[in-house]
Order: sequence, then C-alpha cells, then structure tokens
Amino acid sequence: MTSTTHTPHASQTPGTPPPTATPAPAPARHWALLLMLSGNMLIDALEVSTIVVAMPSIGRSLHLAPSSASWFMTCFALGFGGFILPGARLTARLGRRRMYLGALLVFALASLAAGLAADPFTLAATRVVKGVSVAVMAPTGLAIIANTFADGPARRRALAVYSLFGASGFSAGLILTGALTLTSWRWALILGAPVGLLLFLFGLRLIPGDSSKTPAPPTPSAAPGPSQVRAWPVIRSALGAAALNGPYWGFLFLITYRLQADRGWSPLTTGLALLPTSLPLALTALASGRLVSRFGPPRLITVGSLAALAGYIWYLVGDGRSSYLAGVLPTALLVGIGYVLSFSALHVQAVTGVPPHRQGVVTGIYQTAVQIGGAATLAAVAFTAAASRTAALLVVAAAAAAGWLISIAGLATDRAQPATPRSTTPPSTTREA
Repeated sequence: MTSTTHTPHASQTPGTPPPTATPAPAPARHWALLLMLSGNMLIDALEVSTIVVAMPSIGRSLHLAPSSASWFMTCFALGFGGFILPGARLTARLGRRRMYLGALLVFALASLAAGLAADPFTLAATRVVKGVSVAVMAPTGLAIIANTFADGPARRRALAVYSLFGASGFSAGLILTGALTLTSWRWALILGAPVGLLLFLFGLRLIPGDSSKTPAPPTPSAAPGPSQVRAWPVIRSALGAAALNGPYWGFLFLITYRLQADRGWSPLTTGLALLPTSLPLALTALASGRLVSRFGPPRLITVGSLAALAGYIWYLVGDGRSSYLAGVLPTALLVGIGYVLSFSALHVQAVTGVPPHRQGVVTGIYQTAVQIGGAATLAAVAFTAAASRTAALLVVAAAAAAGWLISIAGLATDRAQPATPRSTTPPSTTREA
C-alpha cells in the first residue's frame, strides 16, 4: 500500500504535529497492477455486449426461439448477482490473491467451453460460471486497488481509470463481437479465454500476496453500527439501478433481433448501430465523480431516468417502423444520456453516509439487486415479446417509468433532509449500474 511517512526533525518539539509532507507518487508497479485489474472490468463489459450482438446468430445455430436465447444474458446476471455476497465471504476466508487468480482461470476455461458448446444447456451453464467468476473478481479487484493506492488523488485517479475500462469495454465489445460473429459466434465467445489467461499470467506477477487472512465480514446482527446505515437510500438506489439496467437489456434484446432478423443487418452493423447507447458513458467516465459532486445524486438520477424513459417512449410510439435515424438513434442517444447522468449517481447515493466497515456489505446488496432485477426484467420482456413486440416495449417503458417514479421520491426525500457529505467513488461495474 502506498503510504506517507514523516521523519521527525531533531528540533521538532514533542507533541507538535509533524510538517506536512507531499504524498509520494504511486510506483510504476502499482499502475501496472491497476491496468491488470481494470482488465476485469473490460471482460465484464464484454460479456454483456458479446451476447447482445451474437444472440440472434447463436439462436439460429442452436435452433432456439428469441425468448430462449435471452436466457444466455439472464444466466450470466443470475450467476453474478447470486454469488456477490457468498463470494465476498469466501474471499475473506481464502484470501484475495488466491480467489482473484482462481476466478480468472475459471473464467478463461468457461469462455473456451462456451465457444465449443454443442447444446444450449452447456452454453447456459458456462454463462452462469462466468457470472460467478466476475462476482468474485469485481469486488476483490476494488479491494486490492483500495489497499494499493493511498486515499486521496491517487486512489481517485485509479478508480476513474478502473471505471473507464468498464465503460469503454462495452462499446468496444459491440464492434469486436460484430466483426468476429461475421465468421462465427463461437469466436466471439472464445475471446474471453485468451484475454482471461493473459490477465491471469500478469496477475501472477503483479497481485500482492495476502499478509494475513482477511477477517470475515460481520453479519448484520453482529456488526457495529448497522443502525448507522439508512435503508431507504440503499433500497431506492438498488431499485433505481435495476430499473435503469433491466429496461436497457430488454431494449437491446428487442432491437438486436429487430435489426438482424427483420431488417437483415449484419452483426457488425448492429453493433455499430448500438454504439450511441454506450459511447456517451465511455466518453464521460473520468468526469463522473465531478458531475455527482456538483449536482448531487438525486437530481442526476431523476433527470437521467427521465431521459431513458423518453427514449423508450419515442421508440414505442414509432414501434420500429421509423428509419434508424428517426427511430433507433434518438432512443439510443437518450438512453446513453440517461446512463451518463444516473450510472455513477446511483452507486454514490447507495453508499453515501454508510460507515466504512459497512460499505462492502451495502455495495454487495446493491449489486445483487441490480443483477437480479435486471435479469427479471429481461425475462419478462423476452416472454412478452413471444406474443407481441408492442407489449414487450410496453414492459420496457413501464419498468423505466417505475425507476423515474422512485427517483422522484428520492428527490423529495433529499430536499426534506439536511445535506450529507457524499462519496465520489466510481461504481464497481459497468452497464450493470
């Protein structure tokens, strides 16, 4: 861990504070470690964008209806969301280095198995395993960063870079997957294997060993100060993030099939068409903390959720009959703006005012709700789309409207309470809010 030490001067009077020292810059090895850990955010984002673009091709190859193919997205979310809290406890027992490297290796092997899968059940199982692996890597990587970079500007820069990798990974995945799927969707799924293996090899050299076993996180009944955590901001943040993430996944599912199956677009063209939903977040990731500090989470979440809702309503009114420029593009841009405003603000709102020893638990609960909520919304959209695409779009819009109403309740609560100092830590995962 980077730290600042003070050497007392011989003339310094006992009991007086030492002279202020300038924190030493983080060594190059620490920044190499950061890039390696940020690769976890990259593959996390790639997992979502890969399956979005490749889903119609996978469905045709394995003879699956669109509603069945959607489970490849859902299985990853269920594995991720369902293992965040158990994974944290297991990491506390076995150590961060061992768990992180083990999860990377499992992720690489599961990626290879996914690309070679001959039936939908095997492919779905690999998606669950990969979700579990990322559930270990994401919080563990953040914990290693917190231990490596001193609190202050160095850590804020490190977290901004970490967040940028995730935001950029989704955009890159749309294009890369589209190009690979032109040859075969299997190459797009296998991509995670060499990337994961490369990160594993770098991790062997860069990830520090655990000096001692991390104490297991306290249970809510035994932890000091649970009463210090206000439940309502955490609940509304989790619900709001699920209402941001779920409709987005539902929209991606519908628009991907619409563009490829109905309009005959190639996977690469589809990936390029979806870029406006993710590119704004990638371009503004480094400034997200300053944006939250200036305007406050409730305001940003309210405006952001309204922007996303407006986008879905715009597309619903046209029902896909409009051209790309008149129909898909405005929706994509409005949803992208919604993510720019709401993405970091939701996470900051969840952890604001939470004591340091409880932030890990709160973040785990928040991310679990986000993943499970997103998976549930996607399943509802896919099920409804089998009967009526318009009804499926109504489900998307209704879920987004629920998020907007929750944000309004949060804004009213915030105005009624005194201001609380807030964190500007970027969120731990991308495109999952």
